Amino acid sequence: MEIIKSLFITVTFIIMSQTTIIADNTKPSANEKTAVTKLLKDYEKALNAGDTPTIVTLYTKEGIFYPTTFPTATGSEQLSIAYDNVFKMIQLTVEFDIEEVVIRDDYAFARTQSKGKTLIHANGQIVEEANRELFILKKVDGEWKIDRYMFNKSK
Repeated sequence: MEIIKSLFITVTFIIMSQTTIIADNTKPSANEKTAVTKLLKDYEKALNAGDTPTIVTLYTKEGIFYPTTFPTATGSEQLSIAYDNVFKMIQLTVEFDIEEVVIRDDYAFARTQSKGKTLIHANGQIVEEANRELFILKKVDGEWKIDRYMFNKSK
């Protein structure tokens, strides 16, 4: 019984200490959080403008885009093709709500929700748009870039 009690106390201590370390290392500085927020707002602006060239510059060179129901796009060339294809089909007017930003060294993740409208070019219909997004960001040459981006419909 003493062995089980000691093991339980040891495991509990390890979990609590790891939680504390994670919590301490994920508090972004105000400047870093501002830089990540700016990147996400720049992405929002370029997305609403249908501006593929700007969007591609916001990604790392090996960035990956996981669009819902479409193939994964990896690297600048595929990103460009993927976003051009999206913008041929639709025009977005959305706003991102940044729910969480966690920064650790040269990586960060951001969890957002976007809401707005989508114009479907094929039929001129305007529909409500609502998504949940997950961005994995990487600091490259002192600048935050999108390294991985995935979204899905929230409604």
